[in-house]
Amino acid sequence: MDTNRTHADFQAILSDPSFAPHITDIAIFPPREGTFAPLPEDLSPQLAEACVNRGMDRLYSHQAESYASARSGQHTVIVTPTASGKTLCYNLPVMQTLLERPEARALYLFPTKALSQDQQSELNAMVGEGSSRIPLRVCIYDGDTPQSLRQDARDKGRIIISNPDMIHAGILPNHPKWIRFFASLTYIVIDEMHQYRGIFGSHMANLLRRLLRVARFYGSDPVCILCSATIGNPEELAEHLVGAPVRLIDRNGAPAGKKTVVLYNPPLVDSVQGIRRSVMNESQRWALALLRARIKTILFAHSRVKTEVISSYINDSLRNLYTANEHITVVPYRGGLLPLERRKIEKGLRDGSIQGVVSTNALELGIDIGGLDAAVVAGFPGSFSSFWQQAGRAGRRQTESLAVCIASASPLDQYIMAHPDYFFARPQETACLDPDNPYILTDHIKCAAFELPFTDSELESDSAAFPKEGTGEILSFLEEDGILRHTAGRWHWSDRSFPAEAVSLRSATADNVVIVDSTKGANTIIGEMDRPSARELLFPNAIYIHLGRQYVVKDLDIPNRRAIVEETEVNYYTDAVVKVDIKVLTEDEHTVDHASGTVMVLGDLLVRTQVAKFKKIRFHTHENIGFGEIFLDAEERETRGLMLLLGTGGDADIPDTPGTSDTPDIPDIPDIGSGAGVSVDVDEPVLTGCAAYDELDEAGQAEVLSGIGTILKSVAPFFLLCDRRDIGIATRVRDPHFGRPALYIYDSAPGGSGLSEALAGTLSSVFAASGEQTARCDCETGCPSCIGVDSTGAEIKRAAVDLLVHLAGSPA
Repeated sequence: MDTNRTHADFQAILSDPSFAPHITDIAIFPPREGTFAPLPEDLSPQLAEACVNRGMDRLYSHQAESYASARSGQHTVIVTPTASGKTLCYNLPVMQTLLERPEARALYLFPTKALSQDQQSELNAMVGEGSSRIPLRVCIYDGDTPQSLRQDARDKGRIIISNPDMIHAGILPNHPKWIRFFASLTYIVIDEMHQYRGIFGSHMANLLRRLLRVARFYGSDPVCILCSATIGNPEELAEHLVGAPVRLIDRNGAPAGKKTVVLYNPPLVDSVQGIRRSVMNESQRWALALLRARIKTILFAHSRVKTEVISSYINDSLRNLYTANEHITVVPYRGGLLPLERRKIEKGLRDGSIQGVVSTNALELGIDIGGLDAAVVAGFPGSFSSFWQQAGRAGRRQTESLAVCIASASPLDQYIMAHPDYFFARPQETACLDPDNPYILTDHIKCAAFELPFTDSELESDSAAFPKEGTGEILSFLEEDGILRHTAGRWHWSDRSFPAEAVSLRSATADNVVIVDSTKGANTIIGEMDRPSARELLFPNAIYIHLGRQYVVKDLDIPNRRAIVEETEVNYYTDAVVKVDIKVLTEDEHTVDHASGTVMVLGDLLVRTQVAKFKKIRFHTHENIGFGEIFLDAEERETRGLMLLLGTGGDADIPDTPGTSDTPDIPDIPDIGSGAGVSVDVDEPVLTGCAAYDELDEAGQAEVLSGIGTILKSVAPFFLLCDRRDIGIATRVRDPHFGRPALYIYDSAPGGSGLSEALAGTLSSVFAASGEQTARCDCETGCPSCIGVDSTGAEIKRAAVDLLVHLAGSPA
């Protein structure tokens, strides 16, 4: 790449009058020199030659440190930025040990199949270098591996590359076929560790409990090497995952090219209502400007629908029969594509036949997609770790790159635009997971019992894979249910089922919906989707977009996990409207601020959701052009929640000690998701201590709480390493359980993922940031950048600001 020309192209775009006035800040990260160390003295001549032939005659300092740590038998976690050479941190010690010990084996785990393919290419390149081929057999073992190759991989594979799902459902339940491998398992490599948070992380921690339990049964005690993008608590997360102390290596020795990071706030088109130009249209404009300057570009959208829509916008703008679309190829990349489609796109990015890609966070990970020079992030992705991962996909170690963060109208994005110094200086978020989530723990204890009987002595051992507290109770419960049989000090599996089939590591549900194209009787599978997402994206009459083509959903058969679609052509896409109702099950912890009467309660909730309607959104203008009805059954789940109770509520006092709720069964679902209050007969008026709120009538109070719920939904993920979809918000003016105004913030995942507990410790900061963003917003009555657009007057916004400030100052 011509660095001087690229620099000039970047400057021309940044000074363009259509962009420059709306750039809120530019940060320039200068080139960084590397810190180096010599190749290890004990490195075999074969490996040393392979490294030199690939241009690595020395190591970065963190690579040398990782080599020494892993070789000494310490569990190790390496945390350095994108493109810092983390792959060699584990490849080198693993390959050296396997060369020294012919019986040794290694297992590499990646969160996606695409990463597995990428790693096999990297390993094969090293194995094939040098005057003689390095005698290490590298095999992928996942759902795409043909049956004819699986036995060969089990018997001869020295390095097995797989993913958590295959370990869970394919390898561990069939471990007797893998005796030789498990008996010699020396290393377990876990790359992209930051992906294992929330529910996925909780599943992963329990999967590793099962994996290490089986390995130890066969006499091995493998060393774990974990790699991660930068997060706030890497050591804690790694120890949660492997269940043992780890050594942290986080001093980056890799060089880096110059990177320019731009914060861009689309212009207002209606200053009174606070409406800005669409982030989808603005990201399209940025991508087009970069692509037309022959700058290879990746654009990150944050949903499957936006990925397809933005990609189609760009291709529509480039469409020209006579110039082959200006000789620019742009494609969408997202979950749900078939494996061959994904690999074709990855290959096109590497060989240069594809110049631009619009992706969900699926390409945020370290897949080799060649040399990209610019990254456009369409809306803040919800966490700084994700943003820097996405920004890091552009730029190689010695070349200049550009990353542009385009703000949406959401309160969080607008808060970032107003605080660029905070954005660039803020420390990385922490990752939360809960390995002992009772739903997840029970599922994995079932799987573990199927794999190897539990013993009574194992339950008392301090070195047992599963926790001493709770495991015995779960085993007894499963025996009562007829799933296990306890005899002669052992807990044996006695059910006909195959438990791993019923447990999905990626979500609360174990099954995906297959998407079938029935156009002209084709009956062709074109994708798949998890069941909860399918309810919101594949309902009858929804518009499903796949690689730029539009399909209308003719039927969603949830019991048989099939969605039937037909190709169509319309000028809109669809968006589901979800209703929520909540029942309090337990109140486990209470924190009371007696001065204001504010109470924070942690407990269990029953959440019922129903996809009730859908909106039709016109392309390009994004205006709402109609509604449709959806007739799908409601779904229920138990989860953890944080309840904030305001003021005093007549006879509805908070108990002195935690207890179980006596709330009656849930009635028909009211539309509380929109913030409508639920009336409760209370003798005394409910006073919160915030005069601006207390003086409003009940309808006005409902608007204030709804607005606060809107901004909390956007701002809370800023303080947690989570997506906004990982938490739910509900508000009630007179809560039927507590008899007072209530804000519910709950984990979207069944059983909880630890987010409610994590948020409890930082709630004051969340309220403070929400209050500041609402107060500084230029709108008069509320807008998408603060409390929403449903406010009926300026007094609603003032009351929302005052109440947020009041809550921020409360100890609770």
